[in-house]
Amino acid sequence: MKRFHMHMAVADIEQNVRFYSTLFGMAPTVLKPDYAKWMLEDPCINFAISKRGAKSGNLGLKAACCAPAAR
Repeated sequence: MKRFHMHMAVADIEQNVRFYSTLFGMAPTVLKPDYAKWMLEDPCINFAISKRGAKSGNLGLKAACCAPAAR
């Protein structure tokens, strides 16, 4: 299976884990103090966030629904 990999650097890992867990409707597959990864099936993405590395520019993810997500 081909899977797109996306990584984003974040300042606050805990806040972003809550946000993306709500958005994706699941907890991270891997969770470390400075890193989290979700292996998503729809869309088929290996999505990771961490406090490591450079900040990303502009990146968007369109969701099919408009369910409110905690910020």
